[in-house]
Amino acid sequence: QVQLVESGGGLVQPGGSLRLSCAASGSGFSINAMGWYRQAPGKQRELVAVRTRAGSTTYADSVKGRFTISRDNAKNMVYLQMSSLKPEDTAVYYCKAVALSVYYWGQGTQVTVSS
Repeated sequence: QVQLVESGGGLVQPGGSLRLSCAASGSGFSINAMGWYRQAPGKQRELVAVRTRAGSTTYADSVKGRFTISRDNAKNMVYLQMSSLKPEDTAVYYCKAVALSVYYWGQGTQVTVSS
């Protein structure tokens, strides 16, 4: 089993920045991909960014050039640096990890972009 805990969400003005963190814990696992998804009210959950253990990254087109995903494999941490935030980035952000073909999700952290 893998447990994921997100942190770093909050309220930020348009154009501002936030950094999300996700810590994975458990035993007997090797995580391959870790990443971030988000879900806005009334919308489906969507991919934001994902990074494999080898370092390959994928970003949603809507966040390219503004968001950066990074990982610390030794600490089983994944981060999402968000810059130039827009109101449409408002959502609950979820951390996701894939270990032995099993998907794990965190509880989510709220990000609100508003003036």
